Amino acid sequence: MFLQPPPLLLFTHFLRRRRRLPHLLHVHSSSLSTLSHTLSHPIYTIWAANTGLGKTLVSAGIAASSILSSSSSSTSSKFLYIKPLQTGFPLDSDAAFVYRKIPQILQRRNPRSTLLASNQTLNVSIPAAKMKLGHNLVQGRDLSKNGFGDFGFYEERKVGEGEGVGSELICKTIFAWKEAISPHLATEREGAVVGDSDVLELLKKCLEIGVGSEGRVLSLVETAGGVASPGSSGSLQCDLYRPFRLPSILVGDGRLGGISGTISAYESLTIRGYDVVAIVLEDHGLENEVPLLSYLRNRVPVLVLPSIPKDPLDNLMEWFDESQSVFDSLKGIMLSSYKKQVDRLHEMPKKAQEIFWWPFTQHKLVSQEKVTVIDSRCGENFAVHKVKDQGCITQMFDACASWWTQGPNAALQIKLAREMGYTAARFGHVMFPENVYEPALECAELVLEGVGKGWASRVYFSDNGSTAIEIALKMAFRKFLADNKLLLDLDDSSIELKVVALRGSYHGDTLGAMDAQAPSPYTGFLQQPWYTGRGFFLDPPFVSMCDGVWKIAFPKKLHHEDIILEDTSFNSRDQVFSKSRDDSSLASIYSTYISQELLPSSGSRKISHAGALIIEPVIQGAGGMLMVDPLFQRMLVKECKSRKIPVIFDEVFTGYWRLGVESAAELLFCQPDIACFAKLMTGGMIPLAITLATNDVFESFVGDSKLNALLHGHSYSAHAVGCATACNSIKWFKDSQTNPNVILGQNLLRELWDTELVRKISFHPAVQRVVSLGTLFALELKVEDYDAGYASLCGTSLLLKLREDGIYMRPLGNVIYMMCGPCTSPRVCSQMLETLYTRLDEFRQENIQKANEI
Repeated sequence: MFLQPPPLLLFTHFLRRRRRLPHLLHVHSSSLSTLSHTLSHPIYTIWAANTGLGKTLVSAGIAASSILSSSSSSTSSKFLYIKPLQTGFPLDSDAAFVYRKIPQILQRRNPRSTLLASNQTLNVSIPAAKMKLGHNLVQGRDLSKNGFGDFGFYEERKVGEGEGVGSELICKTIFAWKEAISPHLATEREGAVVGDSDVLELLKKCLEIGVGSEGRVLSLVETAGGVASPGSSGSLQCDLYRPFRLPSILVGDGRLGGISGTISAYESLTIRGYDVVAIVLEDHGLENEVPLLSYLRNRVPVLVLPSIPKDPLDNLMEWFDESQSVFDSLKGIMLSSYKKQVDRLHEMPKKAQEIFWWPFTQHKLVSQEKVTVIDSRCGENFAVHKVKDQGCITQMFDACASWWTQGPNAALQIKLAREMGYTAARFGHVMFPENVYEPALECAELVLEGVGKGWASRVYFSDNGSTAIEIALKMAFRKFLADNKLLLDLDDSSIELKVVALRGSYHGDTLGAMDAQAPSPYTGFLQQPWYTGRGFFLDPPFVSMCDGVWKIAFPKKLHHEDIILEDTSFNSRDQVFSKSRDDSSLASIYSTYISQELLPSSGSRKISHAGALIIEPVIQGAGGMLMVDPLFQRMLVKECKSRKIPVIFDEVFTGYWRLGVESAAELLFCQPDIACFAKLMTGGMIPLAITLATNDVFESFVGDSKLNALLHGHSYSAHAVGCATACNSIKWFKDSQTNPNVILGQNLLRELWDTELVRKISFHPAVQRVVSLGTLFALELKVEDYDAGYASLCGTSLLLKLREDGIYMRPLGNVIYMMCGPCTSPRVCSQMLETLYTRLDEFRQENIQKANEI
């Protein structure tokens, strides 16, 4: 019957008014999502290897087992059945089947029990509504909402007159179409458009129904068709529901050919990170369960149901009776798996504190409540376990890009996972010297045509950024010795090679890389007693936005009376990077300062040579997200090249779109002799690093003796899985078909951080400076000098509040930064900036209050 819909329907009105995205083959865009699901009771998704395998029968069987066990033990229970996408409505309705069948089973087995059952369809396409109500009843209603009328269907019934606590069955269909075809086709033909975010947001609302209920609660979400059947937007359902990553029951295929289909479905789910806790299939006399169990090595139980009657007039009561023990076993597996999951999530923080030694962490400052339990990630979002409110899994945007490595959206993450699986199966690991295999060759070709185009000729593979830097230093020093005719006497101990580097830089935490950077908290005696700081360390000028204007902050040595005001402040960031600044008086001042700093020095025994220049182009990451004046770095590169000092660009952090371009060298308008890349090169999915070099650098290692070669290596050099992952990431990020942020023909990302919001934040009284570039936004909190720097804890309360808002961040002392990926929607970045601004107000008020108390 047709009744007034409950309040949940009101939520759908908001969804209908939203602007719809193109739906065919659409993959939901990244967003600052608040998707979550409770852990107060078990929630499972029912999948199938194909259509017509009995998903709804399995759902009904689990529902019956759950409700009957509660009624026999005199405890209340609630069973929630959700069908997000239903086609063939109203003639075919899986929710209606469960709604009708459970009362029949209950009355057959326990007639004295009481059940309150309801069935609600939230959104119905106009053609489906006309079939349900008749054409005349639909006419005159509000039909202007993207093909869904302003109505829903609701029915309920009470079964049994028994005394005591009863049970409740709640059936929900979220979206329904008339034609019995795939949802993406029904959406197109009936003009009832549904985006992925619409499905997920309303599914989240439905899953909240069981929260806070007394007694036993169990929820099922039943998908449509097979695991990889399209949803309403065209996204595969295994991708559509991935943000929730609910534990899964797979309905397998017991027919001829069903072994293959079931294994394929299982692999499709697991490669996307789903946990399949059981497989259940109908008995067709072929014993498909035997090879399935063998393939699964008994990791996943396989349950066999009796053959389903083919007579359409059969009410299936006898079949449900025969299947009761199977469904009871299946329900037991589900409850046991749920308990193990919840128990493990709750014990993880304590276990972690007992056995982990976290990097860059003072354990004494980390209470158990501060440990973040990450259940999984989907694209840019963590799924995080939160204990309060009966426990839940909620989404947090990974705003530190997991130590600056992450860039994939959900679609790329899945693609990379598939490619990694294929490559591991094809190659495993093979050694690299004197060998060639496709992933390594393709990766080398891509980087030479990309970040190395126009200057690099050789690719040296390693495993991480710090190692890549060590290799680069070896290359540069050899090149310097060769160019300056210092290789004649290899035993000459009077030569000391140093690097030219910038204060505030960070090039890794292996011993050689640390010696190539100026003294810092990372190189102190407590960290590295061997540190000697083998460099000429220059104090660079830094650029940032203060009170809406980009300004240069000069080091003490550069407080020159000839510097004119016009050269020190800029109305836009583009002016900072303009090549026309090369003709300014400031460029000459920079050149003079650099020349004086590079004068050779000599001691009593050794002559110190500047054997290499190493810089992080534009942004010094670990040093505090400091933007070095690009004009200064350009003049520094020019001066070093004129002195035959090889130039190294450390692009481990800055490379592959982190700063809005594929290589930060594009922002400096100059090229290095050697460059290092890692992190975003593989989308952070797997470690891989490269050191690129010019042919001249390569030739300095060519000779008749093996001792002349570069004797450096790593067991996993050019690891096939890493190379294949890099190939896919590199191509994905620079293709406008897969990355909507790439500006066609410009090799540039569009502006991701709202310029007006950035400017507004720069005026905030709690903010000292702001930097925004590419995927990076950073600010320095205004604090007293004694509370500034890497050891500062002043931003702790601010970060904890931002985590409550769904933004996961880590500080660099009193520097707070947010980082997105190359594919992140600017809308998401704006939401994060707005949230940050609100929290900055609270942060300032708290500090004022503390100061008053003191």
